[in-house]
Amino acid sequence: MSVAAQLAIAFGSVACLLVLMALVRRLTVSAEVKRKLVHVGTGIYAMGLPWLFPDRWPVYMIVGLTLVMMVIMRMPQISGRLGEAVHSVERRSYGDFLLAISVGLCFFLADGVALLYVLPIAVLTLADAAAALAGTAYGTRRFKVEQGVKSVEGTVVFFVITLLVALICLMFLSDLPPLNILTLALLVAGFGALVEAQSWRGFDNLFLPLGLLVLLEVHSHSNLWELVPIAVIFALAIIAARAVGPRFGLSTHAARVYVVAIFLILASVELQNAILPALVLVAYPWANARNPGGDDFGDLDMVAGLALFSFGWLALGNAVGWNAVQFYGLTAMGLVMGLSTLALRHKLIWVPVIAAALLGVRQVVTGLNPPHSLWAEPLLVLACLCLALSAVASAAMPGLFFRHRVLKLTLIAMILPLAYFGLAVMDQGGALPQTEETHDD
Repeated sequence: MSVAAQLAIAFGSVACLLVLMALVRRLTVSAEVKRKLVHVGTGIYAMGLPWLFPDRWPVYMIVGLTLVMMVIMRMPQISGRLGEAVHSVERRSYGDFLLAISVGLCFFLADGVALLYVLPIAVLTLADAAAALAGTAYGTRRFKVEQGVKSVEGTVVFFVITLLVALICLMFLSDLPPLNILTLALLVAGFGALVEAQSWRGFDNLFLPLGLLVLLEVHSHSNLWELVPIAVIFALAIIAARAVGPRFGLSTHAARVYVVAIFLILASVELQNAILPALVLVAYPWANARNPGGDDFGDLDMVAGLALFSFGWLALGNAVGWNAVQFYGLTAMGLVMGLSTLALRHKLIWVPVIAAALLGVRQVVTGLNPPHSLWAEPLLVLACLCLALSAVASAAMPGLFFRHRVLKLTLIAMILPLAYFGLAVMDQGGALPQTEETHDD
C-alpha cells in the first residue's frame, strides 16, 4: 500500500470518528450510553489496525491526531456541541485521552504479536462498556470508588465478558493446550475485573489494557502450577490490603489499588527492580501523614503517577532499543527522596540518612541486575544528583508541594534521569535492537 493511500485511510479514520460522535450526539439516550457507544466504535476499529496498515507509522499518526482532537473537544466552544458524546458524563475523567494513549502503547509494546494487542483492546472495548451499562441499569449493590460508585453487578458482567473474550482470543491467537487456555482466561478475567473495579477517573482505560498486555506477555506460556499460585497470592493480597491499608492512612479503595499496582510492577520487572517503586508506595502515606497535602485523593494520584512513569520508561526503552531499567529505578528513588524529605520537614537531619539508605538499596539492585541492563553504568554521580535535587526542592519549598504533590515531585524526579538517558543513548550511537527481554523495566 502506498504512503498516500495510508495517509488517506488515516485521515479518513479520524473523520469517521467525528461523524460517529456527531451521530451519537443526536441519539435520545443517556450520556453514559452515548459515551460507551463512541468507546465501543473506537475500540472495534482499533482492533483492526494491525491488519489495516502494512506500516506502523499511520497508527501512531492516528493516535496523535485523536489526542489533538480530544484536546480541541475539551474547549468550551466545542465541548457543548460535538464533545457532548464523550464529555457529558458528570465526573472528572481522562478516559478519552487514556484510551487513545493505550491503543498506541499496546500497538507498540505488542510488537506485532496479535494476542498481546487484540485481547487487551477487546476487553477494554467490550467488557468495560458492558459492565458500565449493566451497572448503570441494574446495579443495586454498590461500592465507593473515589468520588463515585461502582456496582457488584457491573463487575460480574465485566468478569463474564472478559472470560469469553479471553477464551476466544486464546483459542484463535495462540497454540496453548486447552487446560492452559482455561486457566489463563480465568486469571485474565479475574485480574481484569479487579483492575476495572478499582480504577477511577477513566484510568481503567490505561491500567486495564496495559496490565493485561504485561500479564499475557509474562505468563502466556506459564504452566498450570505456575498460574494457580499467582492467582491465589493476588486474591490473598487483596483481602489483606483491606485489613492493613487503613492502619497506614489508606482508604479501602486505595489499599486495593496499591495491591494492583505492586502486582503489575512485579509482573513487569525482576523482583529486585520492584523494590524502589514499592518504596514509593510506602513513602507517600508516610509523607501525607507527617505533612498532609491538599489533594483530595493523593494516594490514588500516587498510583497513577507511578504507573505512568513506569509505562513511560518501558515504552522509551523499547523505542530506542536501550534498556531503561536503571533510569526507571533512579526516577523511583528520586520520588522516594522527595516524599521522605516532606515527611521529615521538621527533622531534616535525617534526610542524609534516608539518602544513604536509598543509595545502598540501589547498589544492591544494581548488583543483582544482568549485565545488558547496566550499559550506562556507573551512575553513582547521577544517583546522588537525583537525590540532592529532590531533597533540596522539597526542603526549600515545602509549600510548593501542598497541591498536586505527586505530579510536581514526579516531574522533578524525571528531569535528570531522562536528560542523561537521552545523552547516553546518543553517545552510544542511537538505537540498538535489544536481544534481551524487553519487559524488565
